[in-house]
Amino acid sequence: MNIVRVKNLTKKYKDITAVDNVSFEVKKGDILGLVGPNGAGKSTTIQMISGLLIPDKGVILFEENKSFKNWHFNLGLVPQDLAIYPDLSAEENVRFFASLYGLNGENLKKQVNESLTSVGLHEQKDKKAKYFSGGMKRRLNIACAITHKPKLIIMDEPTVGIDPQSRNFILESIKKLQNQGTTIIYTSHYMEEVEEICNKLLIIDHGQIILSGATDEIKALYKNNRILTVSFQAETLDFAKVRESILNITGVTEVNMKNQRFNIHCRKDMNDYDTVFNILKQFHISIISIEHTVPTLEEIFLSLTGKELRD
Repeated sequence: MNIVRVKNLTKKYKDITAVDNVSFEVKKGDILGLVGPNGAGKSTTIQMISGLLIPDKGVILFEENKSFKNWHFNLGLVPQDLAIYPDLSAEENVRFFASLYGLNGENLKKQVNESLTSVGLHEQKDKKAKYFSGGMKRRLNIACAITHKPKLIIMDEPTVGIDPQSRNFILESIKKLQNQGTTIIYTSHYMEEVEEICNKLLIIDHGQIILSGATDEIKALYKNNRILTVSFQAETLDFAKVRESILNITGVTEVNMKNQRFNIHCRKDMNDYDTVFNILKQFHISIISIEHTVPTLEEIFLSLTGKELRD
């Protein structure tokens, strides 16, 4: 069953189309990774799904045929900007947000304790949020969103700016939520996180979907691609000329350079490596080491969206 169905979603800001005729579905129990460069349309999309923005065009339906008005109590939102009150304790924060969904009495007390325990904050429940570390605040942010046991949780970069231990704890908590039947839409700039926890992936750029599907299937699409990584030394280097020469080799699809390493993207059947090495020698480039790998999800993402900085 679809928890969310988005059809022909469009949102414009004056002359800028932030989301351009986007359609996709999220099935019950999925963790959908919604990724894209800065300004791609991710935040606008999740703000429309969570009812914070009204679309210019398109339809958003929950559980096949319900509107946001009739379904919003089933949704939890973990915003990128912390939505907690620093002068309230952890328990007071969670109780406040849970009460907005109609929880009260013993049921409220029980579910507040459960959510604080699930994010590892029950022992600090009486401590004011302003004294929490960055990771603890992020976990409290999640607790406030899950206490009413929503069917769908939208998480907008929930691990930004925290330590690795807190990040790992949050990722494990998300997996547990999925095992309990919760559906999650997850945005992140950390592609290794997306690869670890998301079973579905949607890449958006310039307001349009450029790739979507099961994470394993997307990686399988690129199984016939390889990356030849060459570490090198060179006193002088005209990268543009080197790149142009290597790109002329049949089977090479992309060449980039970082930290004294060439990353040469090529098809699996490309075996003309001698020509690559001869070109490097012609430019007086000394080869230190060579590595041959299958592209990661991050490398697939960069090949589709480009490597230039986005503000």
